This record gives sequence, structure tokens and C-alpha cells, in this order.
Amino acid sequence: MASDLPCHHRALVLEAVGAGFETKKIPMPSLDAGSAIVQVLSAGVRSYHREIYNGQRHYNFPKLIVGGISAIARIAAVGPDAVALHAGQLVFADCKIHARDDPDSLFVTAIHEGMNDRSKKLITDVWRDGVFAQYAKIPLENCIPLDETKLCRQLGYTTNDLMDIKLEPGETVVVCPATGGFGGAGVQVAVAMGARVIAMGRDEEELARLSAHIKSGTPRASIETVKLTGDLETDTVALQAFGTIDAVIDFTPPFACKSTHLKSAVEDVIDYKVMALNITLKGKLMYEREDVVLFVKMLESGLFPRGKDFADVKAFAMEDWNEALDTAAEHIGIGKVVVIEPWS
Repeated sequence: MASDLPCHHRALVLEAVGAGFETKKIPMPSLDAGSAIVQVLSAGVRSYHREIYNGQRHYNFPKLIVGGISAIARIAAVGPDAVALHAGQLVFADCKIHARDDPDSLFVTAIHEGMNDRSKKLITDVWRDGVFAQYAKIPLENCIPLDETKLCRQLGYTTNDLMDIKLEPGETVVVCPATGGFGGAGVQVAVAMGARVIAMGRDEEELARLSAHIKSGTPRASIETVKLTGDLETDTVALQAFGTIDAVIDFTPPFACKSTHLKSAVEDVIDYKVMALNITLKGKLMYEREDVVLFVKMLESGLFPRGKDFADVKAFAMEDWNEALDTAAEHIGIGKVVVIEPWS
């Protein structure tokens, strides 16, 4: 199946933390059972990528390595055990990789080796490289199929646009902070699921933009906004005015770890009331595969905002990786996306 693939392809290779990437020709990865070779169309660049690869964040991963995490890609070839995926298919290449015989052993592609020797073995010996490349090898289960006709032709998304908790319909969920890339996406997902959303953030202008755009696309959307003041009592009173809160989703970045917003959202329940009221406190590293599949179904149903007035995508060629990482560190917020296009 892989006979038409070139023997080599271009990739951004990091030899050592702080050394910067080099554009190199590297051998095409081998195709075997359980894997797919994908042609990378649009590789997402995260706001924290620069800090990881320059050493400011002390994340452990093997070197040499091809950088990058998730991407929108097209399947170039599949292993002999593939039964549903096929060459030519548009997919989301997911960056969270689990060991098949131990799902608790997991890592995030090309940025963190995970928490045990099993995950370290996987990233070192099997799924080493990321998607800052023309081609990448990923597990079959990490290829999430995308309906290209519906998403790109009917709904008008581009491949770059596509790079951008248990909750029941009708419940009230607080998303805080809601004006960043992850928080803004969390608001949109909660609204699409039929929840009543309270979006908290410091930037009133960005909160208003988020609310207006969601309501214009979903007139019946239930979304309220609360400005974070940084004062625990003031923020708590503002949230109490909305009545019962069923869930709180926190997207706090490391530099805001001392913020009081989460405490204001959960009030004083982190004591015996957790047991008395059957309250769930749940930590989560990213998401599960079924979450991504459900998200794609909602995306294909047209439940999320789209359009140039909301999606602000900045795309860079592979050779401009340094500018891409710098831009991603500053180009943050709702609908703001930075990508590397390996074929440009």
C-alpha cells in the first residue's frame, strides 16, 4: 500500500532542547500493522510550544525528535489490519497516544514522555516523532475520520480552521477562564451540547465577542458572561446570582495558578460537602478518543461558529518555524490559531 510513497520527506528536527529546529530530509517511516502514514496538511502550533522546545518548560522527551502534536492530515497509506480507514481520507491526527495493552500508560506526541517507563518506551521506540513534517506515522486509532464534503464544501471550513467533563443538556456549567483558546472552545462545546453556559474571564470585550458570535450562530444558545475581578468574594457573589451550578471546567494556564477564580466557582464546597452533596472533583489529561469522535460529529452537524470574522488563522511555512512559535505564544484567544503547513 505504501509503494507510491517517497523514500524521504522534509521535517523539522530538534537535536537538543534550546538548539532550535532544522529543516532536514529524513527517511519515510515504516508502515506496519496498527499504523498509518499520513500526509500532514496543517500542523497546529500551541502557545506553549516555544517554551517546551527552548527549555523554559522542563518537559522530558527523547532527542532527536520531529516536533509538533496534532494535525489535520490525509491518509497516505494504512497498515494491513486497517478495515475502515483508507488512503485519501481526511483525518484529525490526534496527539494523545495510549499503550494498547495498558491505557494508563500514555504520552503527548513530541512534547512529553509520560509518567512511567512504559510510556517512555512507546515515545522512544515506537511513536517517536510529531507532525512538523510532510509525513507522519501514527496509530490507526489516532486517525479520527473527517467528513471532508460536509466540513469543507458544505460548511466552508478550511483544513487550517479545523485545527482550532461529563455534561448533560440543560445543566449549568461555568467555564473559566473562557477567553483563551481552550476555554473558548470549551464554551462552544458546552453550548452545542445544550448546556446553560456561564463564561468567566477578565477581558470583557472578548467575552462580549464570544457571546455575540455564539448567539448569532445559535439564536437559542444560553450563555451568560461574568467578568473576573480577582476578588474572591465579589466573583463568588456574581456566580451565586445564577443559582445552582452543575459543573465547573477550569482551563487555568501555569502562570495563573494563584488565581482565585476556581475557588469562587466552587465556593466553600471543598470540605465535607464534597461527600454530603455527592460532588465530583475530576482531574483529566486532555480527553479520550470518544470525546474527539463526538466533537467531530457536532462539528459536522454545523453546531460551531465559523467564518473569517471569528477564525483568525496565521499559517507559516516549515522554514519559518521560529516565527510560528513566537506568533503562537502571542496569538492567543478565542478562534486564534497558528499552524505550520509542511507543503507550502
